[in-house]
Amino acid sequence: MKITAMIRKTLPCLLGISLLAMTAAQASPLIYQPEANANGKKIVFIASDHEYRAEETCPALARILAKHYGFQTVVLFGLDEKGEIEAGASNIEGLEHLADADACVMFTRFQDLPDEQMAHIDAYLNRGGPILGLRTSTHGFAIPKGKTYVKYDYKYDGDDYKGGFGQQVLGQTWVGHYGKNHTQSTRIDIIPEKKDHVILTGVKDIHVQCGGYNAEAQEDWNILTMAQPLMTMLPDGAPDAKKPPMASEWTRTYKGKDGAEGRVFTSLYGASEDILNPGYRRMILNAIHWIAGMEDSIKPDSNIDFVGSYTPNTFRTGHHAKGIKPADYEGFTSPIPANDNTAPVKKKGK
Repeated sequence: MKITAMIRKTLPCLLGISLLAMTAAQASPLIYQPEANANGKKIVFIASDHEYRAEETCPALARILAKHYGFQTVVLFGLDEKGEIEAGASNIEGLEHLADADACVMFTRFQDLPDEQMAHIDAYLNRGGPILGLRTSTHGFAIPKGKTYVKYDYKYDGDDYKGGFGQQVLGQTWVGHYGKNHTQSTRIDIIPEKKDHVILTGVKDIHVQCGGYNAEAQEDWNILTMAQPLMTMLPDGAPDAKKPPMASEWTRTYKGKDGAEGRVFTSLYGASEDILNPGYRRMILNAIHWIAGMEDSIKPDSNIDFVGSYTPNTFRTGHHAKGIKPADYEGFTSPIPANDNTAPVKKKGK
């Protein structure tokens, strides 16, 4: 018995695997299975940004899609060495789920993933997998020169993939802010000529908490909405006279390695508090159906209610809820977020 116990204790070390790494690997992914009326589609969410609470937005949307619409949804988070969710961490376990995904919702920022993780994203994009990109995904990757997947870097300047993932897939790399967070909210208006687009079915009165983002419209964008920065955080706030409306949501397609085309929907918003707005939430859920090729199932009165408690934390850099593991969000009744312990972690010696 003592020998067996010793083997169990020392085997991970002999294999060069730390117990912490094993814990992290076991902590992900989070999977929601449809309870009824499964539609046979699998959606993978990739959530790791530093500021806008992707780790709250994504599981909330994933639950709605599984419970109300019959999708299997998989949520992958940035994890620390303890297997806890760390906003913006460049360690995302479970990306192999992209291999048979029907669509991917990406909410990342400045990711520099290990090659073995990045390879799964590369393979998905090479096959032209459908993508919905939220907010910071325009600058979703920051990969240093000399690394295998440097072409996905948001500043990549090579002619073979200029502008990286943001420009080549979403249609926009990082440009800059067009409104001040926590001071200026944003009203999003449907372009009248696009009101009959299936993604806008049942969508109205869109108001989000994020400040505006700049957008340099491209010829291949099908722009659906325009964002108007407001002077307050309220939906009836006065428009910022110095900031006329700018494109905020659009569709396009991109081509994979062998020419296969993938549908894309890009939104410059999507923070945890943004999806509290029913109009915005419905638009995103409709867009997920659209990229997955299920536009025929979009209805103006489909159920967009949150599943379980959703009381998001205010978005701020470094203020993600601490001590949460993906398993804390299992099932349809656990609260999102699992706690409000958002105080920044103090650095040693300070």
